[in-house]
Amino acid sequence: MSKPIFDADALIAMFQSATAQQGAQLRKATSEATMAALQGRELTLKNIRSSLKAVSEAASAGAARNLTAGIDPETLIDKAVSGMDDALLKAVEANRMALSTLMAQGADMRDKHLTKALEDLDKMEDTMLAAIKKTASGAAAPMAGAWEQVLEKMQAGGTASGAKASATAEQLAEQMQTAVRSTRAASMRAAQALAESYTAMVSGVLIGMSEALQAKPARKK
Repeated sequence: MSKPIFDADALIAMFQSATAQQGAQLRKATSEATMAALQGRELTLKNIRSSLKAVSEAASAGAARNLTAGIDPETLIDKAVSGMDDALLKAVEANRMALSTLMAQGADMRDKHLTKALEDLDKMEDTMLAAIKKTASGAAAPMAGAWEQVLEKMQAGGTASGAKASATAEQLAEQMQTAVRSTRAASMRAAQALAESYTAMVSGVLIGMSEALQAKPARKK
């Protein structure tokens, strides 16, 4: 797997020269940068966190150079975070599709790797928050204040990717339990059939023994 690849300089330059009317463009650019950082890597929480940190630091560096009159740094940071959230929504969907495919192919969903994948999905929002907090802690004023404001909003309202990840993890967990119950039910039916055939076999043996005894000639006195 390759290291995250995105044009940090281009993202910095875009935030540096952005106007208040370019919010949608900033969000799209940040989303694309995050996707570029994630692509070609294993979607582990560690890789997701490092990618988000790299992208958020680039956006922050650009916004710090754009503190002109009429430009609110919090607005710029908010668009950056929204873009990263958009990219994580796609990462969540990629996880859902991969796990659903494995389930359809009959994979044992109790496998430790698959159960960990579900657990990681549920931690997606915490991972994003951790990356943002790391960037915020390294930002100087007034960017530090802008990051804190955005963080407070995230913690209060959550993120779209976090909500989607939790719902997806819950849905897949239910499907896994249903699959396990189906497998268990099939095993129980097989065991019951075996037990029934066993009792029939015992009955047959017993009948055979009884007939054999009846066929023996009486012992001479």
